[in-house]
Amino acid sequence: MTEFWPRLAAMAATTVLLLTSPAADAAEPQIELWDGQRAMTHIADLLRFTPRSMGEPGHQKTIDYIKASMAKSAAEAVLTQSFTAKGDDGKTIPLTNIIARFQVQNPRRVIVATHYDSIVKAYRDAKSPEAPMPGANNSASAVALLLETARVLSLSPKPDIGIDIIFFDGEEGPKSLGAGDPTWRPLGSPHFAANLKDYYPTRKPEKAVDFDMVCDKDLRLQPEPSSLHSALPEVKKFWSIGSRIAPQAFSPEPTAYPISDDHTALQQAGIPSFLVIDFDYEPYFNTTQDTIEQCSAQSLETVGRTLLRYLYTP
Repeated sequence: MTEFWPRLAAMAATTVLLLTSPAADAAEPQIELWDGQRAMTHIADLLRFTPRSMGEPGHQKTIDYIKASMAKSAAEAVLTQSFTAKGDDGKTIPLTNIIARFQVQNPRRVIVATHYDSIVKAYRDAKSPEAPMPGANNSASAVALLLETARVLSLSPKPDIGIDIIFFDGEEGPKSLGAGDPTWRPLGSPHFAANLKDYYPTRKPEKAVDFDMVCDKDLRLQPEPSSLHSALPEVKKFWSIGSRIAPQAFSPEPTAYPISDDHTALQQAGIPSFLVIDFDYEPYFNTTQDTIEQCSAQSLETVGRTLLRYLYTP
């Protein structure tokens, strides 16, 4: 799912005052509409398609599920970006990014993103490393987060900024093994970043937030160093909002290492971008035990309500 870069410890010092200046809230939606149990239902639905990796039947079923869910929302357009990549074995890999656009005519844009593909097998499982990896937390949780957020946005007043909810394909890499692949690299987000002008012909999005692994029962979210470098004001805003909603879930201490994920390609494209992830998911990470039993509706609600309020905060 992710791979660590070398330590950038010097960046940690910039976050000492991360939570000292909460941002003032603008008009906001009714965040209590964001329902963790609804999000859990999405996770349960997605798990029926396991494995959801490229080339598997569950991959297309996941695409269809996301598109059908977003079609029920107030998104003015639900688009697909289809393309191919070459695997390490030389074979062609078909991929599809899904882009749901709210307030298409608003020139000010924010990207809210995650990935929907899953690892094909539980390579870290001590007993069954060849078994399918369910991916309740690692992929399904953030998809559920965005689907429920889209529902609540559809019941809420329009924020001051247009929102593009993007479900990236191929984050787990050409072998669908994430960090278990020594040549791991995301596929969908770099393609999207290389073709930004297809969706933003005159003006880049103002910012982007990427979600991954957000349903852990023992939720602890830490700022990620490359995010602090790219989008410090936005990280500070998100963590300040979250600390008011669930103080125990938001830590000001940065992660020990930068984490590469779909936000990385957006950063490299010049969009201030940050990652929201609870990367400490042992002993379940990429094993057969990454099931819905490890997920918490309350954790999903915490992140979802923070996101909703963030989108309405100047």
